[in-house]
Amino acid sequence: MKFFRYRRPSWKTILGLTQAKKQVKKALGITALLKPFRWWTNLKRRFKRKIGYESTAGRIIRNGLPKPAGCLSALIGAVTLVLLALLWVTSFGMYS
Repeated sequence: MKFFRYRRPSWKTILGLTQAKKQVKKALGITALLKPFRWWTNLKRRFKRKIGYESTAGRIIRNGLPKPAGCLSALIGAVTLVLLALLWVTSFGMYS
């Protein structure tokens, strides 16, 4: 379980610059002016929510089943390399 759900906020957010910038844009009417250009991204987000794109089932479909043996295979590979290196080093001692 994660203790912190979100990323660490930036300095701009902490100092309030982001909020001030948004307020200025809203006061000048820039947000309302650009609203028609956001229809496609809003539609995609609505569709993804409707089909459950970010749900557990959706993540499994996108990413496949979790592979618990992924770490195990890396560990076995590392141990094998170490054993081969030891064999190689000790084989030089036999011939000298």
